[in-house]
Amino acid sequence: MENLMEKIVSLCKRRGFVYPNSEIYGGIAGFYDMGPMGHLLRQNMKKLFWEFMLVDHENIFPIDGTIITHPKVWEASGHVGSFADAMVESTGGPMGNKRYRADHLIEEMYSEEELKTADETVKKDGISVIDVYTKLLKGKKAPDGGILGQVKKFSLMVETSLGVVEGDKKSAYLKGEACQTIYLDYQNVLDSMHPKIPFGIAQIGKAFRNEVANPQFMLRLKEFEQWDMQFFVNPKEMDTWYEYWKEQRMNWYRSLFNDKDNLRFRQHRDDELAHYAKKAFDIEYKTPMGWKEGEGIHWRGDWDLSRHGQYSGHDFTYTDLETGEKFIPWIVETSGGVDRAFLFLLLDAYREDGDRIFLKLYPKLSPYTVAVFPLVRNKPDIMAKAQAVYKHLKLESRLSVVWDDRGNIGKRYWAQDEIGTPWCITIDYDTLKDNTVTVRDRDTTKQDRVSIDRIVDFIREKLKD
Repeated sequence: MENLMEKIVSLCKRRGFVYPNSEIYGGIAGFYDMGPMGHLLRQNMKKLFWEFMLVDHENIFPIDGTIITHPKVWEASGHVGSFADAMVESTGGPMGNKRYRADHLIEEMYSEEELKTADETVKKDGISVIDVYTKLLKGKKAPDGGILGQVKKFSLMVETSLGVVEGDKKSAYLKGEACQTIYLDYQNVLDSMHPKIPFGIAQIGKAFRNEVANPQFMLRLKEFEQWDMQFFVNPKEMDTWYEYWKEQRMNWYRSLFNDKDNLRFRQHRDDELAHYAKKAFDIEYKTPMGWKEGEGIHWRGDWDLSRHGQYSGHDFTYTDLETGEKFIPWIVETSGGVDRAFLFLLLDAYREDGDRIFLKLYPKLSPYTVAVFPLVRNKPDIMAKAQAVYKHLKLESRLSVVWDDRGNIGKRYWAQDEIGTPWCITIDYDTLKDNTVTVRDRDTTKQDRVSIDRIVDFIREKLKD
């Protein structure tokens, strides 16, 4: 579908999913606010994530870590010294100088075989990755038509300061990745909850990155959310648990998407792997701009706990009470971007049926499950009956329900279609006679007459499908 991203961006603002941050002041690149529909969709996404982690699995514990931590955390993690992107600037383009991620440009310009050769050169001759990137890009044309120059490192950490007295402020960093607070609280969870290894710690939290690349709507943000789970295992069982979580996370994503073929695994090349990683796989989604990473399943080994032990002086050795075996746990990480999943779900759900636009969202994800309409606003009996149905569904049955009495019935249907409401209930003249209502299906537009006494059961049965 042509211009799908443009259509999604337009729909997001028009229907209250996503707003540009600080728009009245001209906006700020890489930052977006969630509107009412966006907030509700994200909340439903998070609810399903927690159900997956805490209900579908055992021995996983939730935490909620802070945005700011002790500065030494980021020294231990390696972020202060090495958390950087390779940045290259173009000159002479029609819009002036422009910055790009060097690795992204190289992936577009060169084949996988050529990249493999470059990686082998780095390993063989000891040439820095920055020098190799410069060699591959220098003098070539950038997407904006400018000429690319020297590749440089660009720090991704967002620095802030603590303290109120000028001249006595201490430097700190906003969280560069959500997982570090899990490692900091690992021992506390172990001591307070007394789990046996293997066990996991999960959280949904904010992270911040001073991104080089130009913002691409919800694909590349400077403030974003991650859902993370770090699973602590005996090193002897690492392979088994890695494969388990890799498949579990892919199956979860597939359960939420219409087009399963737009999801795939991509294994990291050797030159992409973190120095401590034996392997890493990304779950990618096929967007109009190509395949994009949504979640990574990473083999982190014992590097993180060992590093924090080294910098803090804390001993992270675990003793198996049954066998007496001592080891520092190894870690399987699942880490995904909530914002990216949000965008992927909208891309997957977007449908056009003639002039009608609708979001074919998984019903448990939809901002509202049900909309309630009075057929007309000028009939007190119909309005009173509609209000009674609305309050029953919302307050007594605790379904996610919205009231809509604006304009004609056709426009109301189309408005609810655009935000992805699966079912619309209309109270009409026949309702006053036989106590039945019209239930319209979003995807098929089929209409059923259902007794008011059966509406809740009818909807709940639909939600099970």
